[in-house]
Amino acid sequence: MIMAGRAVPARVQEAELVAVEAGFQQSCTPEVGRLLSLAAAAKPHGVVAESGTGSGVGTAWLHSGLGAGARLITVERDEELARRAAGVFADDDRVSVLTGDWHLLERHAPFDVFFCDGGGKRDAPEQVVDLLAPGGLLILDDFTPSPDWPPRFGGEVDELRLFYLTHPALEATEVLTTPATSALVATRRP
Repeated sequence: MIMAGRAVPARVQEAELVAVEAGFQQSCTPEVGRLLSLAAAAKPHGVVAESGTGSGVGTAWLHSGLGAGARLITVERDEELARRAAGVFADDDRVSVLTGDWHLLERHAPFDVFFCDGGGKRDAPEQVVDLLAPGGLLILDDFTPSPDWPPRFGGEVDELRLFYLTHPALEATEVLTTPATSALVATRRP
């Protein structure tokens, strides 16, 4: 499979097959995946984390940019999905797939890259920020672009997006991933 002139990594394709087999329909898009790969590649010796492994598609995109000296820790609360995703990475000891609540990530922090796609994003955003190392990158997807300031969603101020975009410890921006979707990308100030 080719996207934007580059082949989709084999592990991403494998994780996508796992998603189909498991009936999991919430995997990250290829556009977000390319962003994840870039972020992981920017920290070749870093600790990379993901909250919300799902079937491992986002994990596989992070893995595609993972440096030889980096490690990747991801957590999924659904035992069956975690087991299936772990199988995709069974041959790479740089990758750990944890089963349980997103708080399991805390003992592996601070993170140089954190794709917060599951727990923490909405229920504990301050804790999410605290898990980042200085200079660490935070990626949050599944937003709908807003031309307004403050950003709005469903006719209301999007307090969650506003929290991350204006947090004093972060330098953050919103990027379009498709014409109808966006992601927040932030770095933790030193």
